[in-house]
Amino acid sequence: MKILVTGGAGFIGSSLTGVLLERGEKVVVMDDFNDFYDPQLKRENVRPFEGDPSFKLHEADIRNGKKVLEVFRSEAPDAVFHLAARAGVRPSIQQPLLYEEVNCMGTLNLLEAARLTGVKNFVFASSSSVYGINSKVPFSEEDPITCPISPYATTKRAGELMCFTYSHLYNIPVTCLRFFTVYGEKGRPDMAIAKFTRLIADGMEIQVYGDGSARRDFTYIGDIVSGLLQSIYKPSRYEIINLGGSNTVELSRVISLIEANLGKKARIKYTDPMPGDVPITCADVTKARKLLGFEPRVAIDEGVRRYVAWFLEREKNTVS
Repeated sequence: MKILVTGGAGFIGSSLTGVLLERGEKVVVMDDFNDFYDPQLKRENVRPFEGDPSFKLHEADIRNGKKVLEVFRSEAPDAVFHLAARAGVRPSIQQPLLYEEVNCMGTLNLLEAARLTGVKNFVFASSSSVYGINSKVPFSEEDPITCPISPYATTKRAGELMCFTYSHLYNIPVTCLRFFTVYGEKGRPDMAIAKFTRLIADGMEIQVYGDGSARRDFTYIGDIVSGLLQSIYKPSRYEIINLGGSNTVELSRVISLIEANLGKKARIKYTDPMPGDVPITCADVTKARKLLGFEPRVAIDEGVRRYVAWFLEREKNTVS
């Protein structure tokens, strides 16, 4: 099978690409290496794949519909993992137009190219952010989505709806996966666990918005990749599916775990909660278990241990 992975040089995309190549699949990565975070980190992510005859890289922006269609026509992928996006709740409040362009128009360009080239399966990376101010816990795919509180969340919900439209009109099998706070090796440096690990290791102050009691459903990267793989091998007519750890953890506990694994104490500055942040996320993964055989296996204690061990090893290699 030939699989196109948009955003394939990023955290989740490169992790997925590596596993797909190990399974003998042909993988085409499309990534624009933008400066949301250091592009060099993304190039490091895909460097191990260079020279593999089953791997091909296209440096392209999904906002460029003409270029997207050229890639689809030249590569003729059987399936698409659409992971490319402008991510993050807080920066979306500062740059809403950019988020609309990338996450909405970019997704539409990909769906249109998929329609024109006969793609047999389209998997869209959505986000738990779409639930917004949701009073019911855990969050279920059946919950009404009426209160997204950031432009990022709104663009992801718009992407889900556009995916439904294309599935309905053109019979494209589509699975929308709502990710819950993904972390792990190669994690984005702006995400809490990666950012806090770096700052605590360097003896620098970390900033916590609120009092540390906010709860998140942290999901280890290996579990997310497992769910992604199943969605490609088990296409659906159209489904929205949560992928989460199914266990909420207070941010203060996560900080304690990082401290324990680094052997260093954090210097913490508490500030006011940020606009767009929600007090809790929690995934009901009943549907993922039923349709994908998904099971979150790596608990937060083990996941943080693995991440910090990876971080320390990478630091050692960088220094040497």
